[in-house]
Amino acid sequence: MRLISGRTTADDGSMDSDLRPKSLSEFIGQERIKDNLKIAIVAAQKRGEPLDHVILYGSPGLGKTTLAYIIAAEMGVNIKVSSGPAVERAGDLAAILTNLHEGDVLFIDEMHRLSHTIEEKLYPAMEDFVFDIFLGKGPSAQNLRLSLPHFTLIGATTRFALVSPPLRDRFGVSYHLDFYDEVSIHTILKRSATILGVEAEHEGLMPIAQRARGTPRVANRLLKRVRDYAQVMATGVITHDVAIEGLSRLEVDSVGLDDIDHKVLHTITEKFDGGPVGLDTIAASINEDADTIMDVYEPYLLQLGFIERTPRGRVATRLAYEHLGLPYRKGLQPQPGLWNQKQS
Repeated sequence: MRLISGRTTADDGSMDSDLRPKSLSEFIGQERIKDNLKIAIVAAQKRGEPLDHVILYGSPGLGKTTLAYIIAAEMGVNIKVSSGPAVERAGDLAAILTNLHEGDVLFIDEMHRLSHTIEEKLYPAMEDFVFDIFLGKGPSAQNLRLSLPHFTLIGATTRFALVSPPLRDRFGVSYHLDFYDEVSIHTILKRSATILGVEAEHEGLMPIAQRARGTPRVANRLLKRVRDYAQVMATGVITHDVAIEGLSRLEVDSVGLDDIDHKVLHTITEKFDGGPVGLDTIAASINEDADTIMDVYEPYLLQLGFIERTPRGRVATRLAYEHLGLPYRKGLQPQPGLWNQKQS
């Protein structure tokens, strides 16, 4: 398991449930989204209607699932949860939709992984609240149209561009969740420490907030690991020194980069003279999948300004050289043969 990955792991299940905010007032950060959701929820309640369909997108661990649960709670309705890969057949979708009650929320995670067939079945369900079932085959096939209760579909995805345009257009609103700033992460850590019963000083939470990559799930995961270190190797209190020592043992540096991030940066700066270098070449150099690099590792490196995407490939910036402690050599020419690497 990659400790600083925002993706859910088996160990996160109970932690996410315990630490998850239950209302918009408890939810920290994403102020613009919260304000818009408050207005939309109050307006829907005044009209006595379900909320418009909502799609949430952004990097893993930013709170998409949490917001889905909060929306259901604020609307005072039940929530049914599924995911794109779990809905394989039309019968699976029919079973989910026909078990909804009026006003319920249906949350589908990883919406970009829905098949084309399932998407087409969703269109009339979202627009007209009906579901068509075909009985039999050939000329004798009959269409059975089922009426569905008015419900709210909340979709979540980490790859918004992979959601087909016809499906995207059927959502009333879409919200992009941004990475959190250090102040928000520190506030989240303070709340989490209270819930977990961890004694932590203000200065002790700062190093964790700085290394959390702007992601609440990563922050809570690091907090639990530093808590373990504090209980075993110190007095149980998370002080600044205890946090620094605990995080150094986890091999998470001052801005939240781990060994794999460093491999990516060293590959570009040292093996390929700072780039430009193709994504597939980087992947082959560190023995990693190209899509994984683009979806998991690159977003945070781009946010930090350590790399740039150019038409000819990835380029390391001055900030990357400074962070690695390497001399910055501007204006290097790319190595022969790298100009035509496949780009993503």
